[in-house]
Amino acid sequence: MRNLLLSLASAACLWSGVAAADHFTATCECGKPDPQALLPAGDRPDHSLGVEASKCGWSNPLVIGGDKTKDSVATEMIEASGNKFHVRGVHELTMQSGDKVALPYQGSGMSKDNQQSGPKGTFTFAQGTGKLKGINGKGTFSCKSAGEGVSCEVEGDYELGK
Repeated sequence: MRNLLLSLASAACLWSGVAAADHFTATCECGKPDPQALLPAGDRPDHSLGVEASKCGWSNPLVIGGDKTKDSVATEMIEASGNKFHVRGVHELTMQSGDKVALPYQGSGMSKDNQQSGPKGTFTFAQGTGKLKGINGKGTFSCKSAGEGVSCEVEGDYELGK
């Protein structure tokens, strides 16, 4: 009986944490990376390592505590092997209020004829400024080629710091 009560109490604590989180969906478009550097790794012909940064706009803004994304910059490291690639980076959002928040992310995808299929991956909320200080949360993203850049669907949950 005691184990049942502990389990119910634990579930109630988890539920209360989930219930307090705010859910969001958003869409961003990132342009052609500038700067971009992709170099052969040297161990085999189809293996490259690189870094790039892209400026992004939000056709469906991410809304955090009533504040909408104004623009953002995604800076990432890339490892490409054949037609597969992995990315790890930080997407820094600037809100209409001027507050900023960093979203560390990682993902993977495939490319064919210089067109990306993906990446898809996960992110967390990290450092925030102003009313975004102490933000906590996580989410997923799924991107597809859009001209020389990508269009990404973003979804997740967050809690503002107290």
